[in-house]
Amino acid sequence: MPLLLKECGTRLFGATAALVAAACLDNTAPARSPRGLVPRWAVLNPGDTVRFAPEDTTARPGVWRTSDPSVATVDSTGLVRGVGYGYTIIGTRSGRMLEATIAVMPPVLVGAGDIADCALDGDDATAALVQAIPGFVFTAGDNAYQDGTALDFADCYDPSWGRFRTRTRPTPGGHDYRTPGGAGYYAYFGPSAGTPGQGYYSYEVGAWHVVALNSNIPRDSSSPQFAWLRADLAANHKHCLLAYVYHPRFSSGQHGSVAAMQPIWEMLYAAGAEVVISGHDHLYERFVPQRPDGTPDPAQGIRQFTVGTGGALLTGIRLRLPTSEFVQTGRWGVLRLALNDSSYQWEFVQAPGGRMLDSGTGTCH
Repeated sequence: MPLLLKECGTRLFGATAALVAAACLDNTAPARSPRGLVPRWAVLNPGDTVRFAPEDTTARPGVWRTSDPSVATVDSTGLVRGVGYGYTIIGTRSGRMLEATIAVMPPVLVGAGDIADCALDGDDATAALVQAIPGFVFTAGDNAYQDGTALDFADCYDPSWGRFRTRTRPTPGGHDYRTPGGAGYYAYFGPSAGTPGQGYYSYEVGAWHVVALNSNIPRDSSSPQFAWLRADLAANHKHCLLAYVYHPRFSSGQHGSVAAMQPIWEMLYAAGAEVVISGHDHLYERFVPQRPDGTPDPAQGIRQFTVGTGGALLTGIRLRLPTSEFVQTGRWGVLRLALNDSSYQWEFVQAPGGRMLDSGTGTCH
């Protein structure tokens, strides 16, 4: 049962507060969110900071306030710091009250790829799972079938996974790019999708550096995306590293492995990446930690998850790869990753029903 908005003003603690924070943010659609400040909302982990300012650059803000300092504090310059799990509103007065919403949630990633097809109800089933899991939401491409048009996003994606748009950090897939330049995708997700036409960006979740890549545009060693990734990884000071991208380097599914992803994998491997998440094949598959050439490397290898189970038509195996450790076909579901300071835990949860089909732990290199 969805949480009621009246609970957003209730002081709660621990896991309950994190769940309420997610629900409150999900129910605060962009069109209904407080106005007057930029950004208009923020999703933080405890300790994260973000600075707010009036949309009107000529406005002179007064005293900054927060509705719940146990969730987030705000100083005299508009700098907000996450403190504890929950949901709060920060604001200042400049002629009128200017406000923004803040959700502070645990370092968790949850999501899938290959999501919303108006002809199927799988995305409704997986959305029900995501609704109950606080954290950042990732998408591994093919968000809106069939062609990633504005209408596909409005009619197919928005009624289900659209409720999480404010905490979603997406990546595009081939179907999203059937609309030239992915125009429908970039228009729908806005700044959360990165620079239009590029679609690659990074952010932090707790002790983790998270990179979202775009495999629908050039990604070879001479591409702008490759150069950006090199610079981004060189500047990273987080202990653990995760990336997600639509095309899988390895897959036992119908589309198979994508050798063109190897240069990206080589750079991620050299940077000590722990995890790469992909979509494209409509199944769930987990690999042993391995090198970019597909040989096992339990000490320094990258563990890949293929999670093309967000709601689109499911497919099966073509040829099981020797490094494939677990595969599940014929089941929609989402991957939940708890990103700890030096380790991670994964759970693949079936939709509908919420039964855990795969789980385990890994450590950061």
